Amino acid sequence: MDALEGEVGEMGAEKERRGIQSIEAGGQLLLALGAHGRPMPLRELAKAADMAPGKAHPYLVSFAKLGLVTQESLTGYYWLGPTAMQLGLVTLRMLNPVREGTPFAEELARQTGHSVAMSVWGNQGPTIVFLFDAIYPLHTNIRTGTVMSLAGTATGRLFAAYLPPKLIEESLLEDERRLGPDIAKPVDKDELQSMLNEVRTHGLSRSVNNPTPGVCSFAAPVFDYSGNIVLGITLMGRSRSFDTNWDGAQATAVKEAGIAISKRIGAQSPSARSTRR
Repeated sequence: MDALEGEVGEMGAEKERRGIQSIEAGGQLLLALGAHGRPMPLRELAKAADMAPGKAHPYLVSFAKLGLVTQESLTGYYWLGPTAMQLGLVTLRMLNPVREGTPFAEELARQTGHSVAMSVWGNQGPTIVFLFDAIYPLHTNIRTGTVMSLAGTATGRLFAAYLPPKLIEESLLEDERRLGPDIAKPVDKDELQSMLNEVRTHGLSRSVNNPTPGVCSFAAPVFDYSGNIVLGITLMGRSRSFDTNWDGAQATAVKEAGIAISKRIGAQSPSARSTRR
């Protein structure tokens, strides 16, 4: 009897998982429009969705009735309609980068065994909002709520590389007043620009045994749908067990996490955005 009930339960679960193939097939047209980011003629759109134009057309007629697509009167090209845009706007308004990024940060910490911090730009600068501890003792003074030095930390330089220069200039002055000259060591303009160019070149910020001896880190940016940095994710570990190469395991892992979170909150081609100003 128990075995029969188990079998019935599995069958029920399978039925719940089974979708409607026609909806999934038609949805490929919407995905293709979103991926290409521009109005498309029927043949090109159908090809991008891997279906014949004759099969694609009825789907597009139904989508148009729902406002999910529109057809331009002059060219006949198809594009996302007002309903699709409204759904997108509602989703964007509801998205919280920290909330969306937390599972990725937690998984990064679990996979690497190192410490992972998430940071946002706060009133006083880059501020730690979430911290996942390493599986081993890691001696740093970073806690939730810590405001990081702009020029002196990987997290700080990450935000400095992608925020407006005027904001960074003012924040550097505030850094010196808040942290003092021993921690917020003055950096000349050329040296700072070189460090920020390095961040933009690699799409990552790196610290090696500085500011904390024996601790290394990589920080990756998270961008929103408008291409603005909204979150930093920093991977930190002991020097002897942390690969500091730009293309090493640690750099790759945190960069992929940043890209995944960016995509989750609507960024377009975040990997390309992370390598330019």
